[in-house]
Parts: sequence; structure tokens; C-alpha cells
Amino acid sequence: MRIRATVAAVSGALALSALVVPAAQAGDQAPHVHKPSAAEIFGSAVKDTAKSSFASSSAATTAPVISKVTVNGGKDIVLGTTALKKITVSVTASHPSGIADGYVDLWHGTDPSSPDTIDGVLLPNEDAATCTPVNATTATCKLTITVDPRYDLYKNTLAGTWHVSAGVLAGDQSDIEYTDFYSTARVQRLSKLTVNAAPEPVKKGKTITVTGKLSRANWESHTYAGYTGQSVKLQFRKKTSSTYTTLKTIKTNSTGNLKTTATASVDGYWRYSFAGTSTTPAVTTAGDYVDVQ
Repeated sequence: MRIRATVAAVSGALALSALVVPAAQAGDQAPHVHKPSAAEIFGSAVKDTAKSSFASSSAATTAPVISKVTVNGGKDIVLGTTALKKITVSVTASHPSGIADGYVDLWHGTDPSSPDTIDGVLLPNEDAATCTPVNATTATCKLTITVDPRYDLYKNTLAGTWHVSAGVLAGDQSDIEYTDFYSTARVQRLSKLTVNAAPEPVKKGKTITVTGKLSRANWESHTYAGYTGQSVKLQFRKKTSSTYTTLKTIKTNSTGNLKTTATASVDGYWRYSFAGTSTTPAVTTAGDYVDVQ
């Protein structure tokens, strides 16, 4: 019997109590975080043949073979301050008897066998995966995960690399394959970037001042705060061109603001472009048109 729904319910109940704790007193360890074990996921009736980097087991029966795990279509998972995001995860595996069920979750920490080292878990919405056979022995099992930045991402240090757990149950339920370290995925803080080129219009040869701001989601205050000390490219394209050229690279100040100057020569569009970091996605503004007279 699967008990994932029970685990989720317990976690949800604890979450309600966690929400009434002031952020300053909550600490780095979320009271609602619980990383389910292979036995909790697939049930105690299945012999625990789960493997991780901390333990291994050689089963007498043939274990399923996981060939692929996909998280959010291979894209980074980007969250703002309030909006929920639903992602799709899938695991493809094979076994002589086929595949009955699959499981994928994401977790943040170091040792899945030690709860004190885990500070974030993203669990599937469903109690069981939807498995679609590829052939008689292989199937792809899909699940969804809904991420709530107000609950799941309670501190900014959760941005970055997360571990991906994956497991499958053989079609005859004789064995499972499970690992807490199948791969990794990135969870990032949504970024925003603005630009304003002035004056508009401007005389040829005069100075154009280009201002803007780079900010990103703060999961602790649920606001957007300036991203300081980041390199941002100032780019320009002529009205008659479709290609932007990088003119210079400047850094954001202590509040995330940008300001630089350039000489007006021809009509065209000015924009800022940020390449992104491991915790924050790339972002580029739309072009701000300036008429040069």
C-alpha cells in the first residue's frame, strides 16, 4: 500500500503551525520538511532494495532499471514571490514484468538518511504515477509537483541546486529501484530587469543616459529586492537592424540600480541584458527606442 498521501497530509498539518512562527524565529530548518523513504513511497510490502550513496543492497530478484528522469522538461524551476508553479516530472524504466509505478521528488540538503541535514523537499501531488507503456517491459511514469514559494521556499539559500530522487516499482511488484541521487535540478529566484533611455528624442552627438534596475524575488520577505554587484550588458540595435550589439558591461550598485551613458548617433533601441547566475535566471529587457534628430 502506498502511503505518500499520508506523508503529505502530515507535512501539511505541520506547515500550518509553521506559518504562524515569525520568520526571525523559524530558523534555517523548516519544521514541516519530511523526506519520505523508499518504504514510505512504495509500501512496506515491497522488500526494501533502495540504494543511495549511503547504503546499497544486492537483491536476489532482477531490479528494474531506470533509464531517464526528466524534471520540468529539463528547464530550471523559477519562482517569484507568491505565484505557485506546477511542474511535470517523469521517470522511464524497464523490467521483465513491466513497470507498475514510479516516483520522483526534489530535495535540498546533504544526507537523505539524516533529517537534520535536509532543509527543503518538493513532493509529488499524486499518490501514484500515471505510467504509459513504451513496450512490454518499459514505461514512462509521470507526476506533477506544485511549488509554493510562500511555503516550500521559505529562505533564499534554497535557490540553486537540488537533488532529484527517483524510484520505480516492477510490474509484478517483486522489486523496486530507488535512489536519492539520480540527478540534480536548479530552483531559482525570478529576476526582473528594467531600462529607460533618455532624453527622447535626442540630438545627434548628444549624451544618452540609460538607467535601469535588476531585482529578484526575495523568498523571505516576499518582495523583489535589488540584485547587487551583478554584471549587466548595455546593448543597442539600429532601427534598420534586427541584431543587438553589446556596447559595454556595467555592474549594479548597492540597490540593484544601473546607470551609464552613451553618445547618440542613429535611431535605435537600447536594452540591458543579464546573463544570470546559478540562483537567478537570465533576463533581458525589451528595447527602449530613442529617436535621434
